[in-house]
Amino acid sequence: MTELLSLQRRIIFTVIVTLLSWAHVAWDYFHGGVPTHYLLHSADLPGFSNWWGVVLIPVLTWFLLVRINRKINDKSDTEGPQNTSYVVYRFLSALVFGILVSFFFAIGSDLPGYMMMGLIGLSFFVPLYKIEHFLGFVLGMAYTFGSVLPIIFGTIFLLLFLLTYKVLRASVVYLMAKISSGNSGS
Repeated sequence: MTELLSLQRRIIFTVIVTLLSWAHVAWDYFHGGVPTHYLLHSADLPGFSNWWGVVLIPVLTWFLLVRINRKINDKSDTEGPQNTSYVVYRFLSALVFGILVSFFFAIGSDLPGYMMMGLIGLSFFVPLYKIEHFLGFVLGMAYTFGSVLPIIFGTIFLLLFLLTYKVLRASVVYLMAKISSGNSGS
């Protein structure tokens, strides 16, 4: 069986992402200039040029693909072996989610805020802290928001999802087990 993320496939995927990043910046450069994206969409806060994307996106893609590949092939993983189709589904779902958030933001809808709040709620039930989610989310939002903002906000949400799933959820499950074992012993 061929490895899902063989070295050749990681290289090809990273090259494609790199070419798309360069094409995006080249298009911007020749059509009015490379835009700068500001934190919280406010020019008073620090801004990040899309030029960062030609470096950050390929490096992040390569780094995360290597991490995902290690996770898939790790036989001693405490969470059990990773099913490669789940990895692909998680990546694609996050990619589509990032594209939808970007689209609704670009048309001026309030929906992205609700979508992100819904995602926080969903992270209680689904482990959304996986790095393939992060990669899909960042790539899905990079066209609209550049590279730095999706990485910053993706990291914040990744940590929030991790805390929600591993700490909050685990605490609720533990308390529910204690309550139910206390009631059954009476």
